[in-house]
Amino acid sequence: MPDDEIDISAEIVGSDQELSPTDEIQTEMSPTVEEQPEEVMTEGVEEPVFEQAQEEIVVEEPVPEHVPEPEPTPEPKPVQQGPKTMNRWIVVVGALLIQLALGAIYSWSVFTTTLTGEGFRFTTTETQMIFSAGLVTFALVMVKAGKLQVDWGPKKVALTGAVLLGLGYILASFVGNSFIGMFITIGIIGGAGIGMAYVVPIAVGMKWFPDKKGLVSGLAVAGFGFGATIWVKLAGDWGNLIEKTDLHTTFFIYGIIFFVMVFVGALTMVNPPKGYAPKGWTPPEQVKGGKGEYNYSPKRLFRTRKAKKQFYMIWTMFIFGALAGLMVIGIIALFGADALVASGYVDVNDYETLEDATKAAAAIAGTAMAVFYAIFNGVGRITWGAIADKIGTKKSLMAMFSLQAVMMFLIYSMGGNEYTLYLAAAIIGFNFGGNFSLFPTTTAEFFGTKTVGQNYGFVFTAYGVGGVVGPMMAGYFKDSAGGVEGWAPAFIIAGILCAVAVLLAYMLKVPGAPKRRRRKNPQ
Repeated sequence: MPDDEIDISAEIVGSDQELSPTDEIQTEMSPTVEEQPEEVMTEGVEEPVFEQAQEEIVVEEPVPEHVPEPEPTPEPKPVQQGPKTMNRWIVVVGALLIQLALGAIYSWSVFTTTLTGEGFRFTTTETQMIFSAGLVTFALVMVKAGKLQVDWGPKKVALTGAVLLGLGYILASFVGNSFIGMFITIGIIGGAGIGMAYVVPIAVGMKWFPDKKGLVSGLAVAGFGFGATIWVKLAGDWGNLIEKTDLHTTFFIYGIIFFVMVFVGALTMVNPPKGYAPKGWTPPEQVKGGKGEYNYSPKRLFRTRKAKKQFYMIWTMFIFGALAGLMVIGIIALFGADALVASGYVDVNDYETLEDATKAAAAIAGTAMAVFYAIFNGVGRITWGAIADKIGTKKSLMAMFSLQAVMMFLIYSMGGNEYTLYLAAAIIGFNFGGNFSLFPTTTAEFFGTKTVGQNYGFVFTAYGVGGVVGPMMAGYFKDSAGGVEGWAPAFIIAGILCAVAVLLAYMLKVPGAPKRRRRKNPQ
C-alpha cells in the first residue's frame, strides 16, 4: 500500500472489534480514501462509529468558488507624543543677549572721567559710590529674583529686569549733574534690573543642559564679561558716543539698547517640560550622598547643619574670589598709571607735564581693563565651566584659586611694563570669570538643580560683600601710603585670601539628603 494511502479499517471498527473474513476481503478491495466517495466510506458503518472516525480524521473542506474580500483593517492611530521641545541652544543665544546688556555695570569706568570733569565735578568717591550701589543692589535683588522665578516663571522675571535696567539708564539722562539722581537711577534702579535678569539664564540653562552644567553656566554668563568691552569702547575710542553727543545722550541710547536686548533674550527663557532629558543622555545613577541627590529649598538649607556648613564655605570662597577680581577692576587704571610712571616705562621727560604722562599711562591701563581683562573674563567663564565638566567643580575651584593667588602676589611687579600688565590683567580676568560658572554649578551640585535659582541668589550676596570690601581696602592702603607702594598690601592680602579659598575648596563635601527626624507617637 502506498505511504500516502490510509487504511481506515481499524479506526472505523475500533480497537475492541474484530473483522470477519468477508469484511477483510471487502476492506482490501476498497479504494483508497482519496478515490472513495464519502457515501462508500460510510456504508455499513454505524453512526456512532463514524462520528468517532470523523473526530480523528481531518478532511479539508472544499474552497467555495467566490471568496468575499476581507474588510480592510483600519490603520492604527499614531501614538500621541509629548509636547515638542524647542532647540535648547536657543536658550544659550537668549542668555548671551541678556548678559551682554547686563555687562554694562563693568563699563562704569568709561563714564568716570567725564563725571569728575568740569561739567559734573563729582569726586572720585562719589563715582565709586554709584558703582558700589549697583553691585550691592545687584547682589541683594538676586535673592528675591531666585524666589520670583518659582512664583512668576523665568520669562516674567527676565522681562522685569529688562524694564528696570533700561529705565534706570533712560532716567539718568534726565537728572542733570545730580549725584543723588544718578545714584538712584543707575545705582539702584539699574542695579536692580541686573539682579532680576542675571540668574535667569543660569537657572534655565542648567535645566536644559543637565549633561553640560559647567559649560552652559559659563556660556550663559560669558556675555557679562564681553559686554564690558563693547560698552566701554562704544562710548569711548571706538564709537566716541560721549564725545560726539554727551554723557546724558549716551545714557539714553544705552538704556534703549539694554532694554531691547534683555527683552528679546527674555522671550527664550522658558523651562523645559517635566521629565525632559537631552537625546542620548542617561541621567547618572543617584548614589546616596552624591551630587544633586536632594533639592534643598533655602529654608531647608539653612535648617540643615551639614548643608548650612557647606553653604558658608562656598559663600566665603566666593567673597575672596569676588574681592580679588572686583578690586582689580576698580583700581587697575589708577594702579597701572602709577606703576608705569614709577618704573619709567612711561617717561615723564617725554611729556610736557606729569599730568600728560599720567594720562598716557592711564590710557595703557585702560586698555588692560577694557580689552584684556574684559575679554578674558568672558573666555574664563566658558573655559572654567568646560573644565569643571571634565575634572569636577571641586578640583576646578582649587586650580582657579591657586592661579589667582599667584597672580595677586605677582601683579604689583608686573604693573610697571605695558605688556606684562596686559598679561596680568588677562589672567586675573580669566580667573575672575571662572567664579561665575563654577559657583552656580557648585550650588546646583551641592543643593540641587531644581532650586539653584533660589539658592544661588543667596550665594551671590558674597559678590556684593567682595565688591565693597576689595576696592575700599585698596583705596585705604593707597591713601595711607601715598605712593605706588601703597598698592602692594592690598594685593598681598588678596593673594592670601585666595590661598585660603584653595583649602576651603579642598574641604568641600556634598551634603546629600538631610536626615528626617522621627516624630514620637503621642502617649
